[in-house]
Amino acid sequence: MSVQDASAGKAGPVGGRHAYGDGVPTPWAEFGAQLRYCRRRLQLTQRQLGRLVGYHHSLISKWESGTREPTAGVVSGLERVLNAQGVLSPLAGAGDERGCWPPTFRGAAFSGPLPGGGEQRLLVPDRVVDHWPEWLDADGCALHAGDHGCAVPPFGDLVLLPDRLRQARVTAAPAVAEADLVHLVLALLDRCEHSALRSTSTTVLGAVEQVLRSLAAWAEAADVAQGPPLVLMRIAARYAQLAGRLRMQRGQGALAMAWVAHGLRWAEAAGDTITRVTLTTDLCTLARLDGDGPSALGYAQALAGLGAGGGWIATLAHMYLARGYAATGDGAECRRRASLSRSGLDGLGGRDLAQAPWLADGQGQLRVESAVAGGLRDLAVLTGDRATARGAARAAVLALEQVPAGMLPTRLLLTLRLADCHAGAGELDAALELAAPVVEQAVAARRRTISHELAGLHGHLTGTWGGLREVRDFQERIRAARADAGA
Repeated sequence: MSVQDASAGKAGPVGGRHAYGDGVPTPWAEFGAQLRYCRRRLQLTQRQLGRLVGYHHSLISKWESGTREPTAGVVSGLERVLNAQGVLSPLAGAGDERGCWPPTFRGAAFSGPLPGGGEQRLLVPDRVVDHWPEWLDADGCALHAGDHGCAVPPFGDLVLLPDRLRQARVTAAPAVAEADLVHLVLALLDRCEHSALRSTSTTVLGAVEQVLRSLAAWAEAADVAQGPPLVLMRIAARYAQLAGRLRMQRGQGALAMAWVAHGLRWAEAAGDTITRVTLTTDLCTLARLDGDGPSALGYAQALAGLGAGGGWIATLAHMYLARGYAATGDGAECRRRASLSRSGLDGLGGRDLAQAPWLADGQGQLRVESAVAGGLRDLAVLTGDRATARGAARAAVLALEQVPAGMLPTRLLLTLRLADCHAGAGELDAALELAAPVVEQAVAARRRTISHELAGLHGHLTGTWGGLREVRDFQERIRAARADAGA
């Protein structure tokens, strides 16, 4: 078998030991030829393989040509992604400088115990069919991101999704062999995320958790058969994040934390830094909602460790550190981190925004100013400083100006936050004018984050102006709204 035949993908694996190219020594020449064969056997381009293992396609080309030596960890990752069954590692020599190969993730517990369960068939809320995509967004496919557009199976195929996921688990199929199934799962995730952003309902949770449990079972079977399935782990981590957020919004903090913990493990094993970062921000939020300021600060500090090199992760860390320091009463550090988050956002470049597109343009300002408003408001509550509350109000106004049409949960939350800022600044009329029109919607939403804002505002108004008629009227409206909502 010649190297040329193998690299063309026309026959079986490469055998023999020989030089590849001008003066390229073995074993890297033979390793490169075998790598090319394994890649083409799965019908992957160099760009696609690079996305799967987290390296640029130009480096894949150098490995295949034998002009660059991959590290032991890279070889182990390539083995797993390509289901190479141990043929690459021996060709790479005796391992790294320490003479050993790093351990794999084989045997990792992908499932059990997982929250949810008991579903017999996939119950997809009607709103998920709205704007069902024909194609995944650019970079939206874990298999083919950045290489070509990925067609999405029709919405009607969702009825087959549980059976198809079950069959994939039974056969322990690699993700690359089930591209249409992967596209269907990703399209459903996209629609469920869209619903969670624009509706106060959390009814998509059932579908999210059912698919997530099936993904975990499939990943576990694939892991036993051929090694860690990185694509499935990345998708499962994203599903776990959405499930955790939906559980959090239902006020089920323990179940939310369970999903976040699973998601973090899967994201770390798959090398998915982006999802690890965003899951860590969820830990900050969960701790803050539970009134645990030190834990919120500790998680934010862990987040800062992931972004030690600056960029978008550092900007995100400054946002959550501002809130963490506020919750622990450190005003100077809260303000410093707020300023750093703003300057960090202004300094983000194309590479940062490609990894975190939700920090681009107005969406970035929305997130930063919302965090600054929350941190300064929390600090004002602790200190009673009205100037700090007015600074929080200015940030909340800037955030509200950037809320897209249709994002009702975010608008409700920020409206209540702004009202609370006005209350902290001693501006009762402005606070009531903002909050009164949204009381019924806020109560009916039954979202933990929104309820938390409303409870804070209610306590602030009652503690300062509880004897005034207009405040008593506001309290009565909240009671009536809770009665109507059965809360």
